[in-house]
Order: sequence, then C-alpha cells, then structure tokens
Amino acid sequence: MSNTAKKKIGMVTLGCPKNQVDSEVMLGLYDNSGYTLTQDPGEADVIVINTCGFIDEAKTESIDTILEMAAYKEKGNCRALIVAGCLGQRYQEDLLKEIPEIDAIVGTSEFPKIVEISNELTANPSHERLWVQPPEFLYDHTTPRLRITPKHYAYLKIAEGCDHLCSFCVIPKMRGRFKSRSIDDILDEARAMADDGVKEIILIAQDTTYFGHDKGERELARLLHKLGRLGGVEWIRLLYSYPMQFSEAIMDAIASEEKICKYVDLPVQHVSDDILKRMKRRCTGDDIRRTINGLRQRIPGITLRTSLIVGFPGETDRQFDELLQFVEATEFDRLGVFTFSAEEGTPSASMPDQVSQKVMEKRKSAIMKAQKKISRKKLSKLKGTVQRVMVDGLSRETELLLEGRTQGQAPDIDGVVYITEGSAQPGDIVTVKVEKVHDYDLVGPIVN
Repeated sequence: MSNTAKKKIGMVTLGCPKNQVDSEVMLGLYDNSGYTLTQDPGEADVIVINTCGFIDEAKTESIDTILEMAAYKEKGNCRALIVAGCLGQRYQEDLLKEIPEIDAIVGTSEFPKIVEISNELTANPSHERLWVQPPEFLYDHTTPRLRITPKHYAYLKIAEGCDHLCSFCVIPKMRGRFKSRSIDDILDEARAMADDGVKEIILIAQDTTYFGHDKGERELARLLHKLGRLGGVEWIRLLYSYPMQFSEAIMDAIASEEKICKYVDLPVQHVSDDILKRMKRRCTGDDIRRTINGLRQRIPGITLRTSLIVGFPGETDRQFDELLQFVEATEFDRLGVFTFSAEEGTPSASMPDQVSQKVMEKRKSAIMKAQKKISRKKLSKLKGTVQRVMVDGLSRETELLLEGRTQGQAPDIDGVVYITEGSAQPGDIVTVKVEKVHDYDLVGPIVN
C-alpha cells in the first residue's frame, strides 16, 4: 500500500447544495487517488473546509469552523488544513494573514487540483499556500464524484456561476459568469445516478431557469422533458428558479411530465417596484405576480416556495407593509426570510438609508409569524388525505418513527412527514394517511 493510500481525508461542507456537489467532486478525486474518507477530524491527515461566503452569518460560521478544525493540527493527526470554496475565493489574502494555521486556500476553480495540492502540502508544509484563479471550473459526468447524500436522492448541478448583477449579491465574483453544461452531459450523469439507485434527482444552479441562455438557447424545458422520461428515477425536483426567466414552456414541462415534482422554488426577494429596481432584479412586482399566477394556473396543485430579503437599504414601513400584504395574499406553501446583509464590494453595501438590525429582525419576525399561520392553514387541509411519500429513513427526532417527504417537501429546507406505523426502506414511495398536522410537518401511518 502506498503512502497516499494510507492518508485520511476529513471534509466539512458549509453552505448550499451547490457547495455540497463541489465537496462530492473533491471527495471523488480523493477516493480515486487512494485517500480514505473519515468522519472523525482527529484521524484526518488532511482536513478540507468547503466554505460559504454569501452573507455575514455564513462567513462567521465558516471562520468558526476553520478555527475549530485548526485545533486538530495540535490535538489530532492533521498535517494540512485546506480552506476551499467561496470564502477562500473572496478573502484569500485576509484568511492567510488572520489564520496562520491555514496551509492552503483553494478557490472555486481549483478543485481538480485538490489531490495534488494535498500531496504537496503533506510532503512539504512550506509549499505554496494560495491556489486561486478566476472562477471557470465546471464539472461534467466524467468527473469523479463521491456522493454524501443518502443513496436514494442526489443533487445534480446543471450550471455554474451567475450573470445576474443583483446589487446585494457577491456570487458572480466568487463563481464567475454563468456556464451551462450540455443536455447530453447532464443526461449521462442522471442515468448513472439512476443506475446507482437514486430515486430523486434535484436540479440546482445559481439560476436553473437561466439554463442554456449563455449558449443563446432557452433549454430548461427541453432538459426537463428528457429527464422526465428517464428510467429508474421517480422524482425530478427543480430548485433556485428565478421569476424573471420562468417561461410558459418551463411551466408546461413541469405540468406535463409525471416525474417532475409539482414544486417550484422561486426566490422573489421583494415585491416593491422601487426595492426591486435598487436590487437590480430586472423584474417588477407585477411580473412576479404574473409568474405566480401562471404557475398556479398551468400546474394544478403546485407547491410554491420563495425566499425574501427584509431591511434592504431604504426599505420604508410602507414598502415593508406591501411585502407583508403580498405574503398574506399570495399564501406561499414554503417561505424563508433573510435580513439584509451589507456585503462589501456590492453596490447595496454603500447605499444610503441602511436599516437597523433591530428593525430588520422585527420585520423578519412579522413575516415568519404570518407565514406560520399560512402553513398551518394549508397543511390542515391535508388532514385525512392520503399522500405519496418518499421515505428517507429513521426520523432525526426519534428512532421510533420513520421520516419521509411528499413531492411538496425538499430535503433539509422544508418540513417532513413523520410515519407512525408501517415499515419501509429509504427510497421507497409509500402512501401515508395524514392524521395530524403541525406548523410545517405532517404525521400519519402507512396505509395500503
């Protein structure tokens, strides 16, 4: 056995599912090179923290995790501490200066070199510490990948980067311009997933509805039709779909393909025309309302999820009230709220009339209070109904129950179904009679 084969790699992934796919790519490269994955950071020869740098809260979590893992250079086996991903891409010099325990910064375009970097660092700790280039990397179906999701579902990244220049967002700087994969390449990866037992494929990108635009084509609808006819897979789910690109062709593809989940994640951020303009969202409140109405008309029974930002610079009480009334009138099935984060280097960070944190938290609380009532009201209508549920395994709350999800529940971000009676394996689709509802979750037994 070679020295490389004896090395253990510890991977910590922070942030969104898009980051998780990057970690799976790196783990695939390590696995192909003889490294062993360990869940115990104290055993790891190399520790990689795949960081998020999207908002202040995420940056704080990333830095805290780096410091926590750095301790294993003293109390564990760690010989190389590597910071990868968005935070490293954005704050490379600052991180090396402020946290000297870091051995290397690996940017969002340098993932293919991760094994080479690790080998050189463990052989020569004084080697180059900075591996950051302009963000251009886009994996394909031939790239090694070791999935860390449960076996029955997987994320499939259809594109990288972003061409939208929203005034509050740093993603284009960290991830580069929008780059679509080819449909054939995506289908090859999806078939491999199906052959490996994946029952639910979750499509992700910075903006999935923008897929193909960088090549002069609107291709998402065509991709959905092709994926909808893929054997072996039960559900295809679509996340991160911007409202300004949601065409009727995409709506019709979701409606007509049985395997495409009748679920749309539509981050609208706000509904005030003035706020949207300053956010550079390239749409109006009426555009958003038309998209939502079109989705509900063309896709009966659709589950709609959105995310909002409160406290954007200059947001007045009147504009916030408009947003709150929009939430109450629209009745989204799922909703998340962020307080505005003034990210350095973005236009919005230097805008006048910044809103205080206290006011932002109050506004966030008001919207979540309204949404809690909406969620309970909508879920109450499901009491006594029978729902198709994909089983995820033992409940994270108690091993006495199984846990699963309907088509209207995405993993890790939405509520779940607690299964009180019956047996099933992860990936099985069962019928559950809803006997109880909570604010965001459903409860009931498996029925024949």
